[in-house]
Amino acid sequence: MRRFAYIFIAVALAGIFACQNEKTENSPEFITTRGGRFYRGQTEYKFIGANFWYGAVLASEGQGGDRERLQKELDLMQEVGITNVRVLASGEGPDTVSSHVVPVLQPQPGVYNDTILQGLDYLLAELEKRGMTAVLFLNNAWEWSGGYGAYLEWAGCGPVPDWSDWGIAERYHCQFVQNDKAKEMAANHVRFMVSRTNTVTGKPYSESPAIMAWELANEPRAFARDSVTKACFAEWVEAQAKLIKSLDPNHLVTTGSEGLEGCEEDPELFHQVHAFPEIDYVCIHIWPYNWHWLGPASGPLENGLAKNGETSVVDSVSYAARMTRAYMERCWNVVKDLNKPMVLEEFGYPRDGYRIELSSSTQGRDIYYEYAFGLMDEGKLQGCCFWAWGGYAQPGHVRWQRWDDYVGDPAQEEQGLNAVFASDTTTLNVIRQAAEKLK
Repeated sequence: MRRFAYIFIAVALAGIFACQNEKTENSPEFITTRGGRFYRGQTEYKFIGANFWYGAVLASEGQGGDRERLQKELDLMQEVGITNVRVLASGEGPDTVSSHVVPVLQPQPGVYNDTILQGLDYLLAELEKRGMTAVLFLNNAWEWSGGYGAYLEWAGCGPVPDWSDWGIAERYHCQFVQNDKAKEMAANHVRFMVSRTNTVTGKPYSESPAIMAWELANEPRAFARDSVTKACFAEWVEAQAKLIKSLDPNHLVTTGSEGLEGCEEDPELFHQVHAFPEIDYVCIHIWPYNWHWLGPASGPLENGLAKNGETSVVDSVSYAARMTRAYMERCWNVVKDLNKPMVLEEFGYPRDGYRIELSSSTQGRDIYYEYAFGLMDEGKLQGCCFWAWGGYAQPGHVRWQRWDDYVGDPAQEEQGLNAVFASDTTTLNVIRQAAEKLK
């Protein structure tokens, strides 16, 4: 009798261990960090990524949606080795502003477009199938998706000014981090999105292995250099990060910062906002064109062409590369003591001659991309995410109009200037080679 009891216990224990092993094998492998590196399970995770902000719109079944194109885009990304996409998980305000993303996710406070939400569900489900990951940004300092400006307007601060007068626009947007009503509406959006359950998979977002990280905002800034506003900015970063972690402890959180450029060139502020324990990794952005590193032709475009010749984009690569390295090093030196991963999550480079036609050459971009991806070899960067994925899009106009294809360049920018299309075979080869080196 005792012998049978031992056998029964042994069988029962074996069953328990088998269930535990099965649970471990089938449990989601979230991206984690340790020692300044990303890991997926026990495997180090370094990535080549693409900014694909319109992914949820393209994945929807409403206006702007095209699931057949989405499948092709994800297939091509996989083929060239892109494993991570950065996607807009917000979009606020009226859909009547020409420079804004449409359709809008949140046209009024707390009122949501279910079609776009279900598009994001579908996108995440497709990423899960492919073993890809996403960084989802929940706000925007810039007007093209609403963000700061929409929340301030809803809070009664008056209409959002455009950026034709930088000073006026900065003074308006710097109110966000000090306006309790605007911040609470933004926090409510965080609660809504992070707590969502995917209608396609049936799983809470918090359990999705396709989500690498939640991001506070696209390029959040204080928009002021005084100590009070910068302190309020840091407090907001900490509060939002803590809120996300309280709702979803499984996923990483980052700021979405441009680095020193996004912290008013204040090293202490850049360090502070990434030192919070709830912020898991550091991100920086680099924009040679916007930051006037491309020589005399860097500036306003006329009919899609630079004023001062068509060769400056190529000629300026070496200078842009030197400035890129210098900026990365400056950022790295400020935060290296945090021992957190750092990602170059936005960088772009125009097509040759500042042209926007798909047929135009990309010699300068290809050289610059190869240089930027090569910075990962030095160990400071754990991921590189270019701006932006255009894929199979066919731009309809110089500026986006409804319902042109989404190309990656926001509506207020020249459509195709920074986008990488499926026809850009030389650029895709640079991306492919960079991804191969990470295997």
